[in-house]
Amino acid sequence: MADLVLSIFTSLDGYFTKPGGAFAPPPWSDEVEREWSLAALKRARHLLYGRVNFLFNKGFWSPAETDPSSMAAGISYAPLMNGLPKTVVSRTLTGDPGWNGRIAGPDLAAEVARLKREVTGGDIFAFGGGGLANSLLALDLVDEFWLLITPELYGSGDPFFRAGRPEVRMTLTECRPLDVGSVILRYRRQRRA
Repeated sequence: MADLVLSIFTSLDGYFTKPGGAFAPPPWSDEVEREWSLAALKRARHLLYGRVNFLFNKGFWSPAETDPSSMAAGISYAPLMNGLPKTVVSRTLTGDPGWNGRIAGPDLAAEVARLKREVTGGDIFAFGGGGLANSLLALDLVDEFWLLITPELYGSGDPFFRAGRPEVRMTLTECRPLDVGSVILRYRRQRRA
């Protein structure tokens, strides 16, 4: 049975985006790529996205398959990103979203339970913004948290943690400072036996 890993990067003050909703990529280095991106892809067998993040990533990664001059084509793990199966949580997308994806059914808890049963040989990694993250948290579906905390204060924006989620106990499994000043925190959800 696969675990659901919520993989998120936020500012030190807990925001996904800068004021006004501007996307803010984390500071990058070879170490960040190795310890964050490649570590996730080593375990991931299925990706779960919110609509906005799915469309953004599809637009970035899929050109690697057809355009050798695209930015993604120069990234060694582009074939893996393009090849992994994906599920998109969306109220507005319909039909085949492309990029080896499918649209989730209307019951997110049932969708995640099905994925946990069906995915083998690794885990499900959820990449999304505040909407998907907080929906997963509110339904208590997350087994593990991978947080990349960046050395920036935004002051406002889209917050990671919102009201409406259950109280949970976590166990810290890793704390890794990175050369760019960011910190990776990995927590495991404590569940009652």
